Amino acid sequence: MLKNDYLLVQMLLLVLFGANLWVMVPFWSALFWGAVLAFASWPLMRLLTYWLGGRESLAAGILTLCWMLLVALPLVWLVFNLADHVHDVVNLIKDIQVSGLPAAPTWLVLIPFVGERLVAMWDSIDQHGATLIISMKPYLGRVGNWLLARSAQVGGGILELTLSLVFVFFFYRDGPRLAMFVHRLLERLIGERADYYIELVAGTVQRVVNGVIGTAAAQAVLAFIGFLIAGVSGALVLGIVTFLLSLIPMGPPLVWVPATVWLVWNGEYTNAVFLGLWGTFIISGVDNLLKPYLISRGGNLPLVIVLLGVFGGLIAFGFIGLFIGPTLLAVAYSLLTDWSITHVEELLEDKTI
Repeated sequence: MLKNDYLLVQMLLLVLFGANLWVMVPFWSALFWGAVLAFASWPLMRLLTYWLGGRESLAAGILTLCWMLLVALPLVWLVFNLADHVHDVVNLIKDIQVSGLPAAPTWLVLIPFVGERLVAMWDSIDQHGATLIISMKPYLGRVGNWLLARSAQVGGGILELTLSLVFVFFFYRDGPRLAMFVHRLLERLIGERADYYIELVAGTVQRVVNGVIGTAAAQAVLAFIGFLIAGVSGALVLGIVTFLLSLIPMGPPLVWVPATVWLVWNGEYTNAVFLGLWGTFIISGVDNLLKPYLISRGGNLPLVIVLLGVFGGLIAFGFIGLFIGPTLLAVAYSLLTDWSITHVEELLEDKTI
């Protein structure tokens, strides 16, 4: 009878645990980002708490307010600037309908084998610009629907970001108690190896954060240099926007590609070619080299494990997989390593006996 009661209690606990997970599913992503943000900036939290005489809630509130200002102000600025650029694009399309394209650049005809054909194509588009735009109208509706769907995703991302900034306050305030709870839970599950795996996960997440932020900073500096050389106005502001957009996959091209188009439209073809090549091979190319290196640096994981974790996580889970992928592979690799070492030790003991 006692055994049946114990089994019933276990089933009820599993049902309760599943119900709790079901309740938390809508907030899972925001909770994860809040935890990553709090973990990455935890040294600042400890320092600020020390300066404020141990008042954790006040320190958590100040840091959360700083994050809101740091994230919200650039987002508001970006939204207003995007609205202005949309207006400029509409005016550009109207100008093309009325006056057509500008004259083909002189260097276009100098391209070997295809130069004359490209100029002829340019002139053809210029002569039939209005007709071309009319023929594209059915497709513009599809593009509009696609942009509307992407706008909905961006809106959902902003809401998720707002929730994560709310959750980060509680992670700051209750961080030590949450860490103690996780430590006790892992000790109950895996025993004395709990400390090792906590350090493994923490170190992996920290290296991923350093890799993402370090790569974003490098791309922002390189973009700023490229904009200065190409003579793009507002190079510093565009560099800051590049840093913000570097935190998401394929973000930097959203900055340097419109800047390249702007240079072409203003007839600065040499600078446009330079910025296009600089953006393709330098700004965007550094992401594929620097980020895996920074993530693998300081850890005992093989670089191939890190690469599989980064790119596989991105494909499987989206941007959040940038953190989940390497962490999962790091834990799995360590578990298999521990198991293989333990198995070899057991075989050696059997041979000795």
